[in-house]
Amino acid sequence: MLTSTKQFCIVLVCIFAFASCSKDNSIPENETQLKTADLVNTIAYTSIESDILTGVNKYRESKGLSKLARVDEVTFQADDHTVYMTNNEVVNHDNFNVRYSNLVTGVGAKAVAENVAFGYSSADAVVKAWIASDGHRVNIEGDYTHFGISVDKDKNGKNYFTNIFMRR
Repeated sequence: MLTSTKQFCIVLVCIFAFASCSKDNSIPENETQLKTADLVNTIAYTSIESDILTGVNKYRESKGLSKLARVDEVTFQADDHTVYMTNNEVVNHDNFNVRYSNLVTGVGAKAVAENVAFGYSSADAVVKAWIASDGHRVNIEGDYTHFGISVDKDKNGKNYFTNIFMRR
């Protein structure tokens, strides 16, 4: 039988593992300066990262939503956060406002959201978990045009995930 302390810790881990975060640009789109930065996709994704992006797009298509395009700058932001989580062995949205601001100023993002997770061993498992979670599913089904992903293992071999969505 689990002690109440262990149960409390398990609940906290579940809450943090299934947290999502999103933010729209506070400046109306018709008043923002259009960023002309080219959106490039040259990153070589790992197989699990590619499978996550494919799984998210398959789910979106099944709901009649447009596919999202992969963008390096979004993935760079995701990777910075995944490395932060892995190094600190935490799952959170710390400094989301920084990633949001970097995408707004760097590539003209109008809206940004992110899903994080840890511990899943496959792309299918993490995508299914995000779809089963209301907050994460809202981000996956959101009015976004681009996305990026980063997956990294901690020293114990646990996967950490950051999936960032962006509308431009």
